[in-house]
Amino acid sequence: MPIYEFRCEGCGQIFEHLALNRNEEGGVSCPHCGGRELSRVMSVCSAVTDGGGKGERPQPQVQNRSCPNAGSCTTITLPGHER
Repeated sequence: MPIYEFRCEGCGQIFEHLALNRNEEGGVSCPHCGGRELSRVMSVCSAVTDGGGKGERPQPQVQNRSCPNAGSCTTITLPGHER
């Protein structure tokens, strides 16, 4: 079920509408003024990553340590694959 965004040509209000099917789009009216002259608006999306919002990709984290009876051990933690 897509969520469409519309702009009312009468009052300029932008609003969302959850459409159960494509035919339902014709019965939409502005919740602010009741206007039916609407334009579809391109929706904006966002995503959150471990990159800190700087456009960086999360990197694997490597941890080296000494382990008894083995000398040294390495643990690699991959982004998005938490224990």
